[in-house]
Amino acid sequence: MYTGSEDGTVRIWDLRAPGGPQRQYESRAAVNSVVLHPSQGELISGDQNGNIRVWDLAANACSCELVPEVGTAIRSLTVATDASLVVAANNTGTCYVWRTLRGSTSATLFEPLHKLKAHSGYILKCLLSPDVRQLATTSSDKTIKLWNLENQFTLDRTLTGHQRWVWDCVFSVDAAYLVTASSDCTARLWDLSTGDAIRVYSGHHKACVTCALNDSAIESG
Repeated sequence: MYTGSEDGTVRIWDLRAPGGPQRQYESRAAVNSVVLHPSQGELISGDQNGNIRVWDLAANACSCELVPEVGTAIRSLTVATDASLVVAANNTGTCYVWRTLRGSTSATLFEPLHKLKAHSGYILKCLLSPDVRQLATTSSDKTIKLWNLENQFTLDRTLTGHQRWVWDCVFSVDAAYLVTASSDCTARLWDLSTGDAIRVYSGHHKACVTCALNDSAIESG
């Protein structure tokens, strides 16, 4: 298990062992997002000061640091399932996309690929689809946007219906559906072929800020 904290650290925990973390890395600013590279050999973190750091778990050190906009908080990170891309979203509504390559030392190298002005407000979550064909972004502007990776990150669709900030999203395994969570106290299930919210889940009395999806629920529903 790995965690990122407002205390400025990234920690790795062994769930089989009692006590504290097995490793701790210093980011020196509040950590807003941490993702695991598909190789499971690296963690990538983004912090409040705008720094993205790659933590090499074999070397037990930071192997790379990126600063797309100095002083602009990194809000969300996502890595493609095939490890081909890394995307970072920040507080100016911008996504930065890198193509990833393997260097001679097996460390990940980052090649700038695209800069996407996705929203007018904060981007709260960015997420690459399992088939690496779409990028979803959710925002304080109350919308979710789907971007086409196969057509130079053009906008495929904007999903509207939430009444407040949209904090989180998750794709179904086949990338046909998306679940979102919002400050309007609801979660929504979207059919991406039509852009319609086919279910609205209500019941929370305060903001819904995270969500997860069990695909079998769609199949049997």
